Amino acid sequence: MTTPTSRCAPQFVRLAETGRAPVSFILDGTPTQALAGDTLLTAILLQQRHVRHSEFSDAPRAGFCLIGACQDCWVRGEDGTRMRACSTRIEAGMRIVTQGQCTLHTANPEDAQ
Repeated sequence: MTTPTSRCAPQFVRLAETGRAPVSFILDGTPTQALAGDTLLTAILLQQRHVRHSEFSDAPRAGFCLIGACQDCWVRGEDGTRMRACSTRIEAGMRIVTQGQCTLHTANPEDAQ
C-alpha cells in the first residue's frame, strides 16, 4: 500500500467497518477494493480526492446532492457506459474511468481479476 501525499489524499476515510465482503474493481486502470453495498461515489472517494473534473471549467468535482439530481458525479465504465456514482452500487469486476489525477494504489493486482 502506498501512502498518499497530502495533495492526493482521499476525500473519504473509512473509520470502522465490519461484516461486509470486499469487492474488487478497477479504478483508472488500478486494481482496488471497496466493500459490498458501497456506491461508486464512496468507492472512488475512498481512493482519490475527487470523482472527475468539470467539462466546463476543469474544476474538480466530488459529488454534490448525493441523490442523483445534480448530475455532478457522472463517471464512465471502460466500455463507455455512463453511471451516476452516487446512486450506482459497486460490483465486482467493474472497470471505472474518472478524470481523477490522484488514484491511490491500494490493492494487489490479482484481487481484481
